[in-house]
Amino acid sequence: MGPEPRMLTPSPNWYCSRSSDAGPGGLFGFAARNSVYLLQIGLGQSPFHVLGELVGHTERVSGFTFSHHVGQTNFCASSSDDGTVKIWDVDTRTVVTEHTLHQNTISALHWSPKVKDLIVSGDEKGIVICYWNNRNDSQHFFPEPRTIFCITCSPHHEDLVAIGYKDGMVVVIDISKKGDILHRLRGHDDEIHSIAWCPLLGEECLTIRPEENSDEHEIPNGKVVQQTPVTKGCYLATGSKDQTIRIWSCSRGRGVMTLKLPFLKRRGGGVDPTVKERIWLTLFWPTGQPTQLVSSCFGGELLLWDLTHSGKRKCTLFSSSSEGQNHSRIVFNLCSVQSEDKELLLSISMDRDVKCWDMTTLECCWTLPSLGGFVYSLAFSPVDMGCLAIGVGDGMIRVWNTLSIKNNHDVKTFWQGIKSKVTSLSWHPTKEGCLAFGTDDGKVGMYDTYSNKPPQISSTYHKKTVYSLAWGPPVPPISLGGDGDRPAVTLYSCAGEGIILQHNPWKLSGEAYDINKVIRDTNAIKYKLPAHTEISWKADGKIMALGNEDGSIEIFQAPNLKLICTIQQHHKLVNAIRWHHEHGTNPELSYLIASGSNNAVIYVHNLKNVIESTPESPVTITEPFRTLSGHTAKITSLAWSPHHDGRLVSACYDGTAQVWDVLREEPLCNYRGHRGRLLCVQWSPLDPDSIFSGADDFCVHKWLISMQDHTRPPQGKKSIELEKKRLSQPKPKIKKKKKLTGKVATKQEVIDVVDGEDCTKDSSLPIENGVSDQEGEEEVQEPEIPNGISSNVSKEQSSYSPISSGFEKPKIAINPKVIVPKKDLPKEKSEALAKKKKARSILPVSTALDHRSKEELHQDCLVLATVKHSKELNEDLAASLNERIHLGLFTDRTALYRMIEVEGKSHLENGHPDLFHQLMLWKGDLKGVLQAAAERGELTDQLVAMAPVAGYQMWLWTVEAFAKQLCFQDQYVKAASHLLSIHKVYEAVELLKSNHFYREAIAIAKARLRPEDPVLKDLYSSWGTILERDGHYAMAAKCYLGATSAYDAAKVLAKKGDVASLRTAAELALIAEEKELSSSFSFRCAQELLSIRNWVGAQEVLQQQECLLGQRLVFCLHELLSKHLEERQPPEWKSSSFPSYHSWAIRIESSFMERVNTVWKNTFGLETIEQSQAAFQQLRGIEYPPATGHTLSKQLLFHISHDLTLAVLSQQTASWHEVVKALLAAVTRSYDSGNFTLMQEICTLFLPKGCDHLREKLGEEPAFKSLEAFFSYGQLYDLWWNLPRTPLIQIQHVAGSVPFIGTASSSEQNELSDTSSPEATDPEALAHLSDILPQVAIRSIALEPNQRSTEKKQPTLSAYDVLISQMHADLQSSQKAITEVQETLAEMIRQHQRNQLCKTTVNSAEEGDPSVKPQLHSENPDKQSKEQVGEPVSLAELTKQLSEANKKIAGFPESIKTFPFPDVLECCLVMLHIGSQCSGYLSLEMQQQALELLQKYGKSKIYKRSHQIFCT
Repeated sequence: MGPEPRMLTPSPNWYCSRSSDAGPGGLFGFAARNSVYLLQIGLGQSPFHVLGELVGHTERVSGFTFSHHVGQTNFCASSSDDGTVKIWDVDTRTVVTEHTLHQNTISALHWSPKVKDLIVSGDEKGIVICYWNNRNDSQHFFPEPRTIFCITCSPHHEDLVAIGYKDGMVVVIDISKKGDILHRLRGHDDEIHSIAWCPLLGEECLTIRPEENSDEHEIPNGKVVQQTPVTKGCYLATGSKDQTIRIWSCSRGRGVMTLKLPFLKRRGGGVDPTVKERIWLTLFWPTGQPTQLVSSCFGGELLLWDLTHSGKRKCTLFSSSSEGQNHSRIVFNLCSVQSEDKELLLSISMDRDVKCWDMTTLECCWTLPSLGGFVYSLAFSPVDMGCLAIGVGDGMIRVWNTLSIKNNHDVKTFWQGIKSKVTSLSWHPTKEGCLAFGTDDGKVGMYDTYSNKPPQISSTYHKKTVYSLAWGPPVPPISLGGDGDRPAVTLYSCAGEGIILQHNPWKLSGEAYDINKVIRDTNAIKYKLPAHTEISWKADGKIMALGNEDGSIEIFQAPNLKLICTIQQHHKLVNAIRWHHEHGTNPELSYLIASGSNNAVIYVHNLKNVIESTPESPVTITEPFRTLSGHTAKITSLAWSPHHDGRLVSACYDGTAQVWDVLREEPLCNYRGHRGRLLCVQWSPLDPDSIFSGADDFCVHKWLISMQDHTRPPQGKKSIELEKKRLSQPKPKIKKKKKLTGKVATKQEVIDVVDGEDCTKDSSLPIENGVSDQEGEEEVQEPEIPNGISSNVSKEQSSYSPISSGFEKPKIAINPKVIVPKKDLPKEKSEALAKKKKARSILPVSTALDHRSKEELHQDCLVLATVKHSKELNEDLAASLNERIHLGLFTDRTALYRMIEVEGKSHLENGHPDLFHQLMLWKGDLKGVLQAAAERGELTDQLVAMAPVAGYQMWLWTVEAFAKQLCFQDQYVKAASHLLSIHKVYEAVELLKSNHFYREAIAIAKARLRPEDPVLKDLYSSWGTILERDGHYAMAAKCYLGATSAYDAAKVLAKKGDVASLRTAAELALIAEEKELSSSFSFRCAQELLSIRNWVGAQEVLQQQECLLGQRLVFCLHELLSKHLEERQPPEWKSSSFPSYHSWAIRIESSFMERVNTVWKNTFGLETIEQSQAAFQQLRGIEYPPATGHTLSKQLLFHISHDLTLAVLSQQTASWHEVVKALLAAVTRSYDSGNFTLMQEICTLFLPKGCDHLREKLGEEPAFKSLEAFFSYGQLYDLWWNLPRTPLIQIQHVAGSVPFIGTASSSEQNELSDTSSPEATDPEALAHLSDILPQVAIRSIALEPNQRSTEKKQPTLSAYDVLISQMHADLQSSQKAITEVQETLAEMIRQHQRNQLCKTTVNSAEEGDPSVKPQLHSENPDKQSKEQVGEPVSLAELTKQLSEANKKIAGFPESIKTFPFPDVLECCLVMLHIGSQCSGYLSLEMQQQALELLQKYGKSKIYKRSHQIFCT
């Protein structure tokens, strides 16, 4: 059994009465988010198989049902919150028809079991729609103005439909009678979750004792109807949130049995029976078993009720013998499927599991786990190789045993202590079962996956989302302890705030350390460190790579984190860094590091030279070893293949995963199976053909490379189609008439909704849709934990209450004050009214009392006179005075105060606190006024202005209180101004800073604080960081300059990466005397200008830097070489951009070398040997990666120009050894890239008279011999192309059976056909020459550059005897032998792994099916016979061959191995072909040497055919 694709699906949707259903033929489907996933049950060796999904709805699918009618069992229907009901063909997974008749959210759906084309649906407003899809007809009914929860059509009567409502009402309607209600079944007092009809017609199947339901017999439910054949003999069961199941008689229209859910002891903890806790009660009536009923229970248990027992009903618990097999949370739907003469029950639950039950044994057969959130992280255990850890946004970790044979979905779930989205995972490198995790709320912890203990949580939290975790050797201060006092590896976590913490796994409760401090101390860094976004340790634990927000990658050496290298390649936030594994056939590959960022390009760098040389000062790398282009959005994850050398898989926001051959820069395979943006990817550690990927579609896919149809990421229209596919996912929006079932995430935890290239990584985790999603609910309702143990009843109830209705629409909070618009009055009239309007009285109560009746006023006078003339007040007089408070104006002060108090209360009650404050001021109680106003939040500028009257301390207290009040009113600037009035400058500045008023805060700090105050610098730095994150680079640079950090200012200016920004950054760094930084920006700017062929601008930028003289010379030579190639007009050197050349680039009548020397002398002042030596030293330390066939032509030409510049400078200083090395580097670079024409041009321009003058100076040095060989190699092909051409048939006839050279090897044929020049192979040109000149003249023209042709037929190949090198042929043969052995060993290892997997499969399968073994053994007889014929060698023989070849190579001189050499056998073949086509061109001695070499070394596969032709 070979590997097969697998997947973990999204979780089934919650709180739907029928979101899953089973159909004929073992089909099962369930709604998940906005799709329906289909499973095939019980076919083949696997108990189930995921067939795929039905895609078409744009919002949450709320209902799903199969057609059970013969002839259309492949049909099903679904309803959605998008308002549509769709009819699907399961075979083609396409929509047959659909309708949008509902105007409200659809809440129930059922396909009639009696009418083959009838689909009945109901919505939240109570509308029932019957739709006949064959005739496209429909009817609307409105039985009750209530919210429908469930609908079930009768299996016995085609016109009867039972409807359950939110308030507990159940009705049975007859759709043939315009929806007349036959029965109103009253008894439940809460939501109806499920309705099930008895599978058998007739009411004789159940024995109902009258005394059981005597009350129900006496009180009829609903109206009395005549008993007709239609209404006779049918039972109906309903399940409700009120924790009861009721059996109803349709003939009598009343309840006949009530079942109350038992409170099971196994649920752990007492439950108050009076509390209606969180529950969903769903029912299933088994086929042919009218006396049995299956129901769900409180905590996810399933019960089988025996309806035959009288009295107390007996129920049996499913899976009572196996603890842990039941669901751990409430069950929503039940349905059955027939498989191999057994009835299987399928259930979906809030615990995100789909379970299958055997109705005979009541035991769980299998479980399909599912995911309730984005898949953020995947990690394979390095110890238990098959264990895949999955970090999901639903707050849980899954550990998937991918090697399990009996259960393809053997998944264990961990939830304790997480309570947040799991965004990062990392297994301990040696400790079994130790898994570290990070969450979006900054938590870092460790799980022991082999125990049930809660995780250990680090006491140090990150402030933002944890991006990545890595295990590595300890660095200070943890590394400073003794060997027994410190762990071998520590845990490193990188998060959104840009810092990396080192956690001690032995003491997670202790403090975690920021490694930035170690980096600063070790490298003496004074400038601001960039925000870190990724961390990756090399496998040997000696080197650490950090990815940064500005796109740079820094390489540090452990244990003190010495900075040895900075990679300036990406210009956007780095998302992924991965080191190549160390167990490849080539040890040098372990120095490869791949990186991906928010732009769509993946770069691979080879750090071998940097790591091995350990430079004293950090090296800056600006050229990649390999560039992998093809994706169209941000790269989110990378993974190297552990089975291959240099093979990489990448995950991208374009919705695809791409497999690359890094060394060849070739795309191999593209996977497009996800319906969302990919977030993580991992290569299977056991199967070279299997890759696991996770995305924001809530899925994990296991896919096979060999089964993919595409080789590269989609471009153009294909990319647009994928984007549409992803956009069909649920949108995080709230519709007016739609239930919100989940939380809509507003925090940009994940980046751009479409491509997000310019977002920071803090915003680079995807936004999770809450449309169907239970994830938001999961996080809010944490008390309902997926372990089957309810923690607290009151908690559960409170968390459930907001959505207890299930289908209630969300209430939108609106302003209770309704403002009615008034018509504007004419201006003149409104002004007149304003003038007439009197000011509000400050003593309205007293004034009103003085406007009473005349009698009352007279009585006031009498009371006042009595008071004035009485020495003492009696009780009656005091009471009269208290009633007439307005008289206080005329009596004593006490009475006046009482009057003022009453007036003040009146003002407050009427909403006029300002008048109350005036009264208090009149009274003289200013302090009381201020305190009262502060308590009520009613301080005003006027009161604060008068506060000094109450004293200095009171004034200070009032200003502070007023500032707090202003902050509550979001008037932060005004609050800061008032704080300044009491000299609280620091508080004012901090207030403005904390509320992001940086400009105002800086203005105040600059004006009121000392220039050297650290607060000012902190303000600049903080504002600069925020501006940088938002992409306002110029403004951020100003802030950094204000903070006297010109280094950071220049770096932030350069982040945009365009010419203008880089030029400005370089000038700024130069002004700040950061010369090294300035030169790097100038060089980058020049490269950008070079990419648009603007050499004039590039030189202007470079000339500002004295230290870049060498680069100016390179750019000069590059310009001259480009101009020369353009004049030659090969197609590959043409460009759409218009070039900008210097005047000195115009060609003059002189050799290329003379032109270069002249321009350098006249334009750049390069006259002395010392200047040439200085320029040579500047360029010598720069190394560019070797070329491949995929190297861009512009990049290739620039690298060659660099090599040629070194050659010319060495020639000026008479350093002939360096001349040869540089020329050889340029020639081999063009040779490796497959650009033969360019190699010829280089030889023509720099070696116009051949290599004789170099031989005179160097003799037979290995480097010279190699250069001479490549020169002769080019001349050899040039000669062959210019030979007189004869049709191929004639050549074969004349030469016997000698074929064309292309038949020797496919690689050679490609090289010859791809790189031959048009001048040499143009048949028209050859025909024209043959008409004018004889054949000898044509040969003379072909050889004219070397002036070697003569009229005699003498051997012209005698000058090429350098190519027939016995030693090089021997070395190349040994190298090819090693390569072949390594390939054979790799294939043997892969075959062994496949055999082991098959063996395990056979052993496990034998237990259940003995016939499997012979089938596996006879799986591929052809392959076995081929292996017998080929006589495969043993591992010992291969090891011996490898050892002998390595020993042989070690015996060659280092000088021979150091310098490249053309393929000797290839040259022999070309010479022999030339000799076979034109006699006399090959001496007998040279022919004999070529034949001998071919006979001796030409037995490998590549030369096998040619060896047979020439040597037999």
